[in-house]
Parts: sequence; C-alpha cells; structure tokens
Amino acid sequence: MLDGAVRERIQPLIDAAGRAIARTGATANTVTVTALLLGVAAAGLIALQWYLAGMIVLLASRLCDGLDGAVARVNGKTDFGGFLDIVLDFAVYGIIPLGFVIADPAANAIAGAALIFSFYVNGASFLAFAIMAEKHGMTTDQRGEKSLFFTTGLAEATETIAVFVAACLFPGWFPVLAWVFAAICLYTALSRIVMTKRVLSLTGKDDA
Repeated sequence: MLDGAVRERIQPLIDAAGRAIARTGATANTVTVTALLLGVAAAGLIALQWYLAGMIVLLASRLCDGLDGAVARVNGKTDFGGFLDIVLDFAVYGIIPLGFVIADPAANAIAGAALIFSFYVNGASFLAFAIMAEKHGMTTDQRGEKSLFFTTGLAEATETIAVFVAACLFPGWFPVLAWVFAAICLYTALSRIVMTKRVLSLTGKDDA
C-alpha cells in the first residue's frame, strides 16, 4: 500500500546510488545476492536475540534490494535478474520470521508459522496474477519498471519491513505483530483473488 509513495520520495537517491555502484563494475545480480546474504545474516542475529543488530543488517539488505534495480537500469535489465530478485526477496521475507521463531520458540513458533503461511499464500496470489497478466498482455508502472506485473495491495514490501523493524524494536510483541500482519497478508491475497476474477471477467477469459 505504501510502496508507491515511498518509491516516489527515495527513487532519485536510489538511482544516483545505483549509477555509482554500476561505475564500480558491480552487476545488479551481485547486489541482489548481497541483499540475500545480508537478510540471512539479519535472521541469524535475530535468532541469537541480537535484535537491534539484526534490524540494522535487515535494513541494509532491503536497501540493496532497492539498489539492484537501479544498477540494472544502468547496465541493462535481464529476465534472469528479475527472476532472481523475486525469488531471493521471498527468501529474505521468509527467513526473518524464522529467526524470531528460533530466538524464542515457545512464544513465537505458532505466530511465526502463521506469518510464513500468510506470506506463502500472498506470494502465490501475487505470482499467479503476474502469470495471468503476462498471458493477457497487461502492463503497469505503478511500482516502477519491473520484470513482471506488480499488483498493489494492503501488504507490500514497505509494510513488511515496518513490521519486522517493529518486532526488532519490541521483540516481546512479535506474536501479536505476526498474527495481525498475517491477517493483513491473507486479506491482501483474498482481495487479489477477487480482483483477478473481475479482471478476467472483463477479458472474457473467465470460465467460472
């Protein structure tokens, strides 16, 4: 929901940093993999209950996630780069709740499992719609230039990062944050299903 507004504010800075990184010879895929490694390190720090350190490394990971696209716009975008970006993003978003589960299984295991499940469902709805959008030649630039159709929703990257940051600042609140955000993610998936039904009905390709 907030990704568009955030992108508009920080995109000039991200693009400038991306151009600087590209001049060093680094590739977009290198930045993408760096974002993953930082995300894994953040989850490890959280698992060790070093929550503030984990939060800082997580924010560095998500900064790299923004920079890889800027580097790609300089060096040239590739389909594999877009694919890798999506897959590794999902890996980071899945491993952070796992870090909280490992940190305190008794308090966080069920809520963490519910949150990861909601990410799975929400991600599936996102990717399935992207497939349908490609099939019907649909395009959008609401979230900038992307390798696939990005649908908007109540739970997007900005909201996810905000929840993770809040959990790092107040780790005792992780179960509550996880349950609430899991509900939001499932609502986003449901709204995307309803939207897909409506869009495909308009194209005349809905057989249901």
